[in-house]
Amino acid sequence: MAGAAMNKASKALLPIILGLSAITLSACGPGPSTDNGAQGGAGPLAGARIGGEFTLTDQDGKPAHWSDYKGKYRLVYFGYTYCPDVCPVDLQKIIAGLRKFEKQDPRRAAKVQPIFISVDPERDTPAVVKPWVAAFHPRLIGLTGSPDAIEKVKKDFAVVSSKEGDAKGKDYLVSHTRTPYFFGPDGDPIALVPVDEPGSDQDEGSPQAVAHFLDQWVK
Repeated sequence: MAGAAMNKASKALLPIILGLSAITLSACGPGPSTDNGAQGGAGPLAGARIGGEFTLTDQDGKPAHWSDYKGKYRLVYFGYTYCPDVCPVDLQKIIAGLRKFEKQDPRRAAKVQPIFISVDPERDTPAVVKPWVAAFHPRLIGLTGSPDAIEKVKKDFAVVSSKEGDAKGKDYLVSHTRTPYFFGPDGDPIALVPVDEPGSDQDEGSPQAVAHFLDQWVK
């Protein structure tokens, strides 16, 4: 999906997306030591203008605001429930890593709030989003909203998406940037979550990398 042709808005954000891609590669590496993270060392996205206040709707149909999660580390993934492959796979890796971290350190893991934000508000109603997020993790919050509200959030979070195929029908796909962001308790961006870490005979790839990542940055 991410390799599809971009529309004019996508082209305008191309420098940002390319920059984030480079950060993604660095985030998949060893990164800073656990001690540096625990001491408040700045992450790769420190100072970046990513994020901001919003008013969306959660999976229960209730209003949700960025400020509602103040004091929590926020693990944010953009995608859509009708995604046939990438979104569910990415979320499986992220949540598997979070579960590992929950077993390692329940106290610190409780400070992490996983959030899914839909880029397909026309189809992703709260009724559709609720069972979808529940299938991944009981604490995963699913957010949707009006097309205008989602467009604002995408702009604020440097996310690009566009419909492909029969955009006027129900069977279209959505091309979108993969942006698993990690924010601190104050809402400032820290780094991209390493969902593409390759596995080996000795480890479990991405889930282990995600757990290690959380261990580095959650105080």
